[in-house]
Amino acid sequence: MNKVAAALLLAGLCLAACGTQSVATAMQNWINQSAFRQNLPVLLRDVRDSATQLRRSGPAGNNLHTVCAVLDVDTESANASLPTPDTQATNLLSKAYNDFGAGANKCYDANSSASARAAALTWLSRGVAVLSEATARINVASGRAP
Repeated sequence: MNKVAAALLLAGLCLAACGTQSVATAMQNWINQSAFRQNLPVLLRDVRDSATQLRRSGPAGNNLHTVCAVLDVDTESANASLPTPDTQATNLLSKAYNDFGAGANKCYDANSSASARAAALTWLSRGVAVLSEATARINVASGRAP
C-alpha cells in the first residue's frame, strides 16, 4: 500500500508542476502587466513635486493641493496592481504605497502648518526608502539583479 501512495503522491506532484512558471517569469509578467517600470518614475516625480511644494515657505494653496492629490491618485493606481507573485515584494510595495498615501493626505492638509508639512515629508521619505527596497527585491525576484 505504501508503494501505491508514494506513486500517487509522485504523480500528483508531477501534475502540479505542469503549467507552472518560475517566480522570475511570473514576476516579469507582473512587471509588464502592471507597467511597474513605466509607472515608477511617474510616482517618484509626484513625490518629488509634493516634497518641493511642502518645502516652500508660506501658504502654497492650490499648488500644494494639486500635487498632493496627483500623488494620492497615482499611489492608489499603483496599489491597485498588487499583489505581485512575490510576497516580500508585495509587502514592501504595500508599505511604500501606504506611506505615500499617508504623506499625500497629510500634505493636502499641510498648507499653513509647518508641523504638518514636516510630517508629510517624513511619510514621503519613508515611502521612498521602502520603495527603493521593494524595487531591489523586484529586480532580484525577476532575475534582473546581478
